[in-house]
Amino acid sequence: MSGMGDPQHLTIDQLRRRQGPLVDVRSPSEFEKGHWPGAINLPLFSDEERAEVGTSYKQQGRLPAIHLALSITGPKLSALAGKLEQLRDQGTLRLYCWRGGMRSASMAWLASQIDLTPALLIGGYKAYRRWAQQQFERLWPLRLMGGRTGTGKTDLLLALQQRGVAVVDLEGLAHHRGSSFGGLGLPPQPSTEHYENRLAECLDQHRQAGAEAIWLEAESIQVGRCRIPKAFFDQMQNAPVLEIQRSLNERVDQLVGVYGHQGMDALAEATRRISRRLGPQRTTQALNAIAAGDWATACRSTLDYYDRCYDHELERSPQRRSLDISGLSIEQAADHLLASGALTETV
Repeated sequence: MSGMGDPQHLTIDQLRRRQGPLVDVRSPSEFEKGHWPGAINLPLFSDEERAEVGTSYKQQGRLPAIHLALSITGPKLSALAGKLEQLRDQGTLRLYCWRGGMRSASMAWLASQIDLTPALLIGGYKAYRRWAQQQFERLWPLRLMGGRTGTGKTDLLLALQQRGVAVVDLEGLAHHRGSSFGGLGLPPQPSTEHYENRLAECLDQHRQAGAEAIWLEAESIQVGRCRIPKAFFDQMQNAPVLEIQRSLNERVDQLVGVYGHQGMDALAEATRRISRRLGPQRTTQALNAIAAGDWATACRSTLDYYDRCYDHELERSPQRRSLDISGLSIEQAADHLLASGALTETV
């Protein structure tokens, strides 16, 4: 029984230009740690099977490990072929494993038996990771949107994105809003490795679109447990900043809208995590307000701390302009920024 010929072996740039399903054949835990965004996981081995084959390779050598791998994969071939069959007519089947070795080659052989013509990534996921990290060494036309907690920076950036502005949502990519309260109500965070992958893809999309300026929120290097790559963060530190200002009441209303429905226990726990920095008086005030369901007072109790942190961070910004958008909705503020030329003045 023969397939349609040898699979193509393509570089990452060549593979990126192809359209079609992207299949990661590594084990589930490898995939979970980090993968090419958009890939689906079709593992040749489970985590346990991969460990077993690896142990055999180290203790007995290459051939016994291959025989063990064949005994494991043999009973799975029909099911794997069925899953590959579901990807037919979706474009080029693009496969990768860790280093572009036996796992992806084995899946490519199976694909060829059902008359699919797969393309393999030379160097595998390891090559993809090199590509991702190289993106952070590029020079990017970054512009930061700053503003104290509760000014609605993320919502404003997303509104600008809907209006055609090139935006990188650092918090959205991390599933975290960047403070002790930042993970409440959001999906689990990706690993820092996968966060880097998602960020690299987003930047590359803007590069391909020819963006003259890329807007992102002024963040600290850590967004929850995700860490912004240092080379990229260094560029952020030197980028011009447009600081958004709002009245205190509006900021409190914004924070109540975001966090007020997250539940008493979760808010209290997040408050206790920063109790040493808040100090005993403000911590007690905030916890009492949370217990009473007085979300506005709870927000006000923590804002002074966050304002001081923000002001300290912003002092490092070499170029800073301020714009007061008090009284404007997010949509109105986005329209105002575009109409006033505020976005282009910092370019």
